[in-house]
Amino acid sequence: MDTYLDFRNNIDEVKLKEISTSIRDGKIAIFPTETVYGIGTNALNSNSVKKIYEIKGRDFKNPINLLVSNIQMVETIAKNITSLEYKLMESFFPGPFTLILEKTTNVPNEVTAGSNTVGVRIPSNEIAKKLVEFAGVPLATPSANISGKPSATSVEDIINDFSNKVDFIINGGKCNFGLESTIVRVIDKIPHILRPGIITAEEIKKVAGNVIIENKNLPSSQLKHYQINSPSIMVFSNNRKKMIDKITSIANDTNNPIILSFSEDTHYYHTFNVIDMGSKNNLENVSKNLFTNLRKAENTSPSLIIIEGIIEDNLGLAIKNRLLNVCNNNYIEV
Repeated sequence: MDTYLDFRNNIDEVKLKEISTSIRDGKIAIFPTETVYGIGTNALNSNSVKKIYEIKGRDFKNPINLLVSNIQMVETIAKNITSLEYKLMESFFPGPFTLILEKTTNVPNEVTAGSNTVGVRIPSNEIAKKLVEFAGVPLATPSANISGKPSATSVEDIINDFSNKVDFIINGGKCNFGLESTIVRVIDKIPHILRPGIITAEEIKKVAGNVIIENKNLPSSQLKHYQINSPSIMVFSNNRKKMIDKITSIANDTNNPIILSFSEDTHYYHTFNVIDMGSKNNLENVSKNLFTNLRKAENTSPSLIIIEGIIEDNLGLAIKNRLLNVCNNNYIEV
């Protein structure tokens, strides 16, 4: 079978079943999810999971979340599931939502970095969903990026990094959301958001009655391997003019900067190299293209990437979280 398969216009289920069988046997595939592209293998195969860490250059102390096909599969890898946790799964599965649960002995320590919990989610992307279903086992699936680079929302972003390192690459087109899933753990009967994402605190609160956002103003520990190599800084102010003036001042004092700006403000930076992140009124589009735009910025080899900040409401919280991580928390509020 070919290593590269193009399923953008039509999903070949016969080939997908063959790939799923290979994954169950320990092979490694890159494929789209609704969030970002993932690199996946049989989560119950310790040696295959180790290969993913090695291919990505991922720290073995950083656990890997699992894709599953249904609640019954969840129950084979997690135990002592509470009624609230079932309610959260019923509300947000399938989709961009990962729930941290107490693991069973079926899950290798390589997956969980030796902890007693495991993250699980059911993907809504048709290719990812069918791969797990056909494989019949949970798939260990971190984002398909070399550690130190942003996540990928299209095959074009990553094919050069992985073409000789994995068994299969499935091109399913652009990912729908572009940000990794929301990660939640229930502690003392309250959902705690460990990583903000597409599923917002407001949505979770409607289901659970309460929600706590962990480390709201800091980049999530699960995202530290998504930093980029170029120096970067994020600038924000509730006063738009102050923000623009500060960004302009920093750019004027920098040799070869690049600015990531929202559409409404790009014209203010016309004397500089600017990448349009999209409109503040369409954050779904901003999130979908966020990692692609970060890669574009880094590919220009700038001396500094200057990023416009964003209000932390709803999806803005997840976008700011990723940008803070990119900047290694190098953040100015004026």
